[in-house]
Amino acid sequence: MRWSHRLDAMSAISRDEVAHLARLSRLAVTDDELDAFAGQLNSILEHVKVVTEVGDVDVEPLTLPAGNVNVGRADVPVGCLTPEQALSGAPHVVDDRFAVPRILGEE
Repeated sequence: MRWSHRLDAMSAISRDEVAHLARLSRLAVTDDELDAFAGQLNSILEHVKVVTEVGDVDVEPLTLPAGNVNVGRADVPVGCLTPEQALSGAPHVVDDRFAVPRILGEE
């Protein structure tokens, strides 16, 4: 089913539906915000409806705007750092590992 058919069948998003979504998302939303969000969501749906009404029957799918050209470099294996080289610039090292500050009081 095309998007435009689904959007035609879709009714406007009600204030109660926005409140339900807010509860599911555990968001504290004021009465004024419920009204504003319902209007904004309905506006978004209207814009989506307009975009989906654009004729696409004779338009070929576009995968890459510049054509199918690989602009990357060749995948050539190169050597990697030794553990000593990797740790040489670290401010703190413990047991041949990077030492970082404790976060959130975890052990």
